[in-house]
Amino acid sequence: MRVGQGFDVHQLVPNRKLIIGGVTIDFHLGLMGHSDADVLIHAIMDALLGAAGLGDIGQHFPDSDATFKNIDSRDLLKKVIKLIELSDFKVINIDTTIICQAPMLSKFIPLMIENISLDCGCDKSQINIKATTSEALGFVGRSEGIAAQAICLIELKDSQ
Repeated sequence: MRVGQGFDVHQLVPNRKLIIGGVTIDFHLGLMGHSDADVLIHAIMDALLGAAGLGDIGQHFPDSDATFKNIDSRDLLKKVIKLIELSDFKVINIDTTIICQAPMLSKFIPLMIENISLDCGCDKSQINIKATTSEALGFVGRSEGIAAQAICLIELKDSQ
C-alpha cells in the first residue's frame, strides 16, 4: 500500500467558469489556470501520482504545452488513472477537502463524487469530499482563490 497527498490552489477571476470536481457551478467568478483549473481534480491527480512515485501533474501536463490549454481536468484524471494502472496499482480510497469562502458547495458534492468515482473506476464509497471555509481569513476568506487538499491510498493490484 502507498499513500499520496496533493494540494492545489487557483485564483478566482471574472470571465471564467467555476469548475470543481468536474461540476460547473453557477458563480460570478471562476478559477484561472492553463486548463479548466479544476482545483479539486488537480489535487487528486497529484496525490495519485505521488503515491505511485510518478512525479506530479506539472511533469505530465505542463502549462507550457498548448495541448493542455483549457483541457477538461477529468480527461487528465483519466490519463493519470491509466498511468497508475500501468504501474500495477489500483485506488483504494481518496479523501479530499475543498477550501473556499463562497460559493457553498454541499449540494454539488454528490455529483463531484460521482464524476471522480467514474473517472477513477472506483465505487462512490471510495471517494470522500469535504468543503470548508477559512472563516473569512486569508486569500480564501477574501474570495481571491480556492484551494483543495487530497490524500489517497493505492495498492498493487495483485496484493489482495
